[in-house]
Amino acid sequence: MSLIAAAALLVAADGPVMIVSAPEADCTMGYEELVSGEGREALRAIEQCGAAASDDPALQINHGVALARVGEFDAARESFTAAVRHADRFDLETASGDWVDSRVLARKGLAMLDSGKFRGYEALAVR
Repeated sequence: MSLIAAAALLVAADGPVMIVSAPEADCTMGYEELVSGEGREALRAIEQCGAAASDDPALQINHGVALARVGEFDAARESFTAAVRHADRFDLETASGDWVDSRVLARKGLAMLDSGKFRGYEALAVR
């Protein structure tokens, strides 16, 4: 995974949507699938990333998003928590040009779970 990942903050009809991408990654990380609303396909794509998915904050965030999108909220919480606790931190650029720490984005995913914002929304996703 690259040391710098890019994140795009999108706006959906009902509220904010955050998409995170890491353009230098070796796998698709489920980005396209999450953007198009295909949570189960995103999970398959992320699982194809193999062992990297378990130790990559960007993949952990996408995994959390995909899990939340298919209603597996406890597992999503585990993925976001892993990204928060990861030893490495990565700067992510939002569509507005702001740079955001990967842990902040993972915490946002946790907050979205806590507030129920994953229901009916797009969510965090990493490319």
